[in-house]
Amino acid sequence: MVEVPALGPVLVVDDDTVSRHVLGHALAGGGLTYITAQSGAEALAAIEKHRPSIVLLDLVMPPPDGYQVLRILRARSDTRDLPVVVLTALDAEDEIAKAFEAGADDFVKKPFRPAELVARVRGQLRLRSVMEDLEGKEKDAQLILELTQALASNLDFRGILFTVVQRLAEVAKVDRVSIVLVRDDGKVGYVVAASDDEQLRDLPIDLAKYPEILDVLQRGEPLVIADTSKHPLLDLVKGGAAPHFSSLSILPILYEQKPMGVLFLRSRKGSVFGAREIDLCKTVSSAMAIALRNARVIQSLRDQTQEVTVARFEAERRNRALQRYADFFESSADGIVVMDSDGYLLFSNPRARVITGYDEHDLEGRQLGELFADEGLLASKLRAGFHRGEFPQGVDIRIKQRMGSVVVVSVNFNSVLREDGAVLCTLRDVTRERAVDAELVKTKDFLERVIDSSVDAIISADMDGKIVLFNRAAERIYGTSADAVLGTHVSALYPEGGAKKIMRLIRQGKGRVEGIRAEILDHAGTLIPVTFSGGLIYDREVAIGSVGIFTDLREKMRMEQRLQAAQDRLIQQERQAVIAELAGGAAHELNQPLTSVMSYAAMLRRLLEKGTSAYNAAEVIEGEAERMAEIVRKIGKITRYETKSYVGQQKILDLDKASEGPASEVKRSTIPAEAPRSSAPPSSRSSGPPLREGNR
Repeated sequence: MVEVPALGPVLVVDDDTVSRHVLGHALAGGGLTYITAQSGAEALAAIEKHRPSIVLLDLVMPPPDGYQVLRILRARSDTRDLPVVVLTALDAEDEIAKAFEAGADDFVKKPFRPAELVARVRGQLRLRSVMEDLEGKEKDAQLILELTQALASNLDFRGILFTVVQRLAEVAKVDRVSIVLVRDDGKVGYVVAASDDEQLRDLPIDLAKYPEILDVLQRGEPLVIADTSKHPLLDLVKGGAAPHFSSLSILPILYEQKPMGVLFLRSRKGSVFGAREIDLCKTVSSAMAIALRNARVIQSLRDQTQEVTVARFEAERRNRALQRYADFFESSADGIVVMDSDGYLLFSNPRARVITGYDEHDLEGRQLGELFADEGLLASKLRAGFHRGEFPQGVDIRIKQRMGSVVVVSVNFNSVLREDGAVLCTLRDVTRERAVDAELVKTKDFLERVIDSSVDAIISADMDGKIVLFNRAAERIYGTSADAVLGTHVSALYPEGGAKKIMRLIRQGKGRVEGIRAEILDHAGTLIPVTFSGGLIYDREVAIGSVGIFTDLREKMRMEQRLQAAQDRLIQQERQAVIAELAGGAAHELNQPLTSVMSYAAMLRRLLEKGTSAYNAAEVIEGEAERMAEIVRKIGKITRYETKSYVGQQKILDLDKASEGPASEVKRSTIPAEAPRSSAPPSSRSSGPPLREGNR
């Protein structure tokens, strides 16, 4: 089945309910949508509301009957061409002729066959489509002829472009048609005409915000977007298609396959761009490309001719106007150049030529920006400012001299010659001064880094006591940030009266004081001991402020306390060591006499008779000596000194030598961790028993 395009449903008009039902069933079986009306008045209202594509009209109905409805439809301009197929049970030829005379397009007799009914409806729809297509093509041809003739006229070309977009908006039934032209760089577009704004001219737009336009310019093919809310191309950027436009179509304007711009159609309704509208716009855009190219060539020639004429006239006028200032400019110690508002040099004095390194002929006609070393953007800003009446003062500009050297020039602009359309510019070479300034800045930055890197707090205040410098070490000692302290009074950093006391000491020291003990007050109110060095800051022998360097003594004092405690412990240990050495030496010295006593007592016991008083005395002597030896052994263990003979390199305190000199000369002996075991002295081996094994 061939599908026939229809703009609206089929309207069935019949006062008989059964007939309406049968007609509707037949149309639905043929794939056609329909609506019904049961009277002539209801039919006219339905036509107004639903805009049907065709009407099936029963002739015999209560007034208004089918004939009256036909006459009304044919009398109205919007329904004059609406197809009407009449339904009649009358068989008389005069009735059928009357129906055709009233405006019917076809008829179907009741009772009807569904296939015939559907075929006649489709035939009428097809005929209407062909007629509308022919009518549209005729209108399009007339429009193209009209617009082509208008574009070829070249009279008021801007107005002609507005006429073109306005007529296209009417024919295509869209809300806005605009022409966007682009430059060679393809980054900026200019809206030169819009159908809904006659005053819009050369509106610049950033093409980066219009990806749909860039897409058409790159491909050279039309783009139709039926729904701007869902198209992926418009997801890249918001604002390319305005939110209140639902659909759009963009066609390239090509000249010799190179894009000059686009024809931009937008509608608030969705899916309104058909093949006919696109073909029409293609034809118009092709004609427009040729017209735009011709207009550009003609306008360019006109502009060049006018520019040459105006430039020659302006140059002559300016030369006459500047001549009266020439003598003054020639004798000026500063460089002076005169330029027009576009930055082209008209005059330069000798000093300006020395500064730039160019001669008079090289400078004349040159644009100011060409002398700049790297400030091309600055030149554009200056020119824009001249046109707005802005003339900067004291601008530092790096000038590239003719031989390639770069100098820094302080430039002042003024409009004393504004009535002559010229800008006066004075130049002064400040290369050396700016180099010195840069060094000063570097030195200042270095000193600031040094101050911030200092481990001591550095604080400076003006003569009113307002803090102007507070380094990082000061932040650490005071426990607060510089931002919270700067601008406050210096007295808050000391206990009550402390700031005045420090200042008094500085003045007594003739503007300087070093290494005095003081106390400061941190943010929590805790006193902190410091050493203070500081003085007054002078400018040409006038005190302008003060500076102080604070060294935190808390850690030093803690270290001194720990050192003193360590020294006290060391002295105590030394005393104990001396006592131990004395005891060890005494034990050693007593060892041999006790051994001899014990040996001789044992020998006496062997020689004397047991039970005698002498034997008993010898036994007592041996027992007491043995007890004394035990005491000596215990002393030896405590002092870690051997109480027997010592061998090798081990040394003990020599009591004989120690007793000969003052106590202060007694030296500590080297005390081994474990002294080796030793046997008793030789004298004790034969004459008496040795000390017990293991004595130390």
